[in-house]
Amino acid sequence: MSLPADLHMHTPLCRHATGEPVDYARQAVALGLTEIGFSDHSPMPQEDFDNWRMFDRQLDEYVAKVWLAQKTFPQLAIRLALEVDYLPGHEDWIRALAARHPWDYFIGSVHYIGDAWDIDNPAKMSEWKKRNPFEVWQSYFERLTLAADSKLFEIIGHADLPKKFNIRPQQDCTPLYEKFLTAAARAGCAIELNTAGLRKECREIYPSRPLLQIAFQKNVPITFGSDAHTPAEVGMNFADAVSLARGVGYTESCRFKQRQRELVKF
Repeated sequence: MSLPADLHMHTPLCRHATGEPVDYARQAVALGLTEIGFSDHSPMPQEDFDNWRMFDRQLDEYVAKVWLAQKTFPQLAIRLALEVDYLPGHEDWIRALAARHPWDYFIGSVHYIGDAWDIDNPAKMSEWKKRNPFEVWQSYFERLTLAADSKLFEIIGHADLPKKFNIRPQQDCTPLYEKFLTAAARAGCAIELNTAGLRKECREIYPSRPLLQIAFQKNVPITFGSDAHTPAEVGMNFADAVSLARGVGYTESCRFKQRQRELVKF
C-alpha cells in the first residue's frame, strides 16, 4: 500500500523534538513516502509564552533547515508549513506570519483554552482535577470552531486533543463535533488524522471514529499526520489511519502547495 503524505512533523527548534529535517526526510524516503511536510510550532509574539515552540528570531533558521532537506532529497516532495496556535485576538499575528515566507499550508491547532492552560501539557495535569471534563471539552471545541471559522488555516490539527490523557466526559459530545465540523465545511478547511494519539494515554487516533464519520457526512476533507517529534515516528501507524479513513468512506486526502489544495487518492 502506498502511504499518503505525512504533513505533520516537528524539528528541534520547538525544544521538545529530536532530529534534523534531513533525518526526517531520510526516514520518509526509507518508508517509501513521496511527500512530507514540516509544521513545527510557530513562534508567538511573546518570547516567554511557553517553552515548547521556536522563538520568533528562529523562524528564518527553521525555513533554512527545511530548504536544506528539500535540496538533500529532491526525490521527495517536502512542504514548508507551520502548526499555529489559534488564540482569539491573535489573528493579526497569524496573518503577519503568513506573509513572512512562502508557506505551503498552516495547521491550526488549539492547545490553550485560556491564557495559561495548555490542556495537553503533562506538567499541568493538576488543572484537569479542578475542572469538569465536559466543560473543558466545550471550551476547547468553541475555540476550535473559531479557528475553523477564521479561514486562516488549511488544516485543523488533532481535532479531539482533550482526550490525550484519556479524560473523557460522560456527556455526548456530538453537538460539539457537529458545530465545529459545520464551520470546517463552511471554511473549506481539512482535518487531519493524527496518529500521535495512538502513542498517548488515549491510545486512539485523533479524531475518533464518531467525529470522523460526521466529518465525512459534511464533506470535510482530510490529511494525514504522524505529529513526529523524532525521525522514527515519521509515517508511524499510517496503515491504521488509512484503514480508519476508508472505514468511514474516505478515498482521497489533501496535499498543499503554496496554500492551494489538491485531492489525491490513497
